Amino acid sequence: MPANLTPQYRAAEARFKSAHTFEERRTALEEMLATIPKHKGTEKMQADLKRRLARLRHEEESRTSRHGHTIKVDPEGAAQIVLVGPPNCGKSSLLAVLTHAEPAIAEYPFTTTRPQPGMMMFEDVQIQLVDLPPVAAQHLDPWLPGLVRGADAALLVVDPTSSELPEDVEVVRERLAAAHAPLVGEIPGNVDPRDNPLPTLMVITKADRARDEDVKVLEELYGSQYVLLRVSVATHAGLEALKVAVWRRLQLVRVYSKPPGKPVDRSAPFVLPVGHTVADLAERVHREIAEKMHFARVWGGKLEGQRVARDFELRDRDVVELHV
Repeated sequence: MPANLTPQYRAAEARFKSAHTFEERRTALEEMLATIPKHKGTEKMQADLKRRLARLRHEEESRTSRHGHTIKVDPEGAAQIVLVGPPNCGKSSLLAVLTHAEPAIAEYPFTTTRPQPGMMMFEDVQIQLVDLPPVAAQHLDPWLPGLVRGADAALLVVDPTSSELPEDVEVVRERLAAAHAPLVGEIPGNVDPRDNPLPTLMVITKADRARDEDVKVLEELYGSQYVLLRVSVATHAGLEALKVAVWRRLQLVRVYSKPPGKPVDRSAPFVLPVGHTVADLAERVHREIAEKMHFARVWGGKLEGQRVARDFELRDRDVVELHV
């Protein structure tokens, strides 16, 4: 379905691209979100705008906060995903096995006191994972909700062997929702403007030690709300399936550039949100190329170098040759 973007949206988009300050970018993004047509053809664009706006607001909070202790993790890679959960649920162990990070790991609660980032490889794309301190009824670091709101997605990590289950999971969900960072399986249609719903996968750890009946309780309670994935750090079971699920949850595509007359460059794909077009890719490559581009050729799926227009919607693993 075509987006049919309005002149008001296009004007706000132009202001965003030429903005120099946080306030200018935020104002332009807010207007883009307000003026974009609300229909199925723009759902993914709306979700992308909300993510960008949340991240920008988080950056503003981090730079301008005058009270309390603010902590910021600069995003790297294709996306930033936070690991949240109750004490001793296995977040740090999961980060260690998925990345080269070396977080502190112990059998006592609150071992993690600061955000610990690490880079996870999914095929040819790097995704940043950030392990956060646990959330409990009596403890929530004041800076943690802001960091959650600025992420692209979350992994809600759950220990099926916990004696506190499911109350400890509900505490995490309730406290983050109260802080305007609800963890959701799908972005709802009507969102409180104060909230930043975060697309979330539920990761059931310690699958090698868990009793089937405990896992089934989690599936009954949360299976209709989240995609649930069983993993084991000890045996590495389910880790590859988790990576695939993360990539699908992010709703991104990889696009490879091919300079005219030269081989395709597969060393560093451009990563774009699902629904973005050849024109969006050209803008990412260079603004001058976007302005002067006449057409593009695309290889992928059933296309073998066919000429396409600027509004052609790109798919994962497409190869694109831009012509100016």
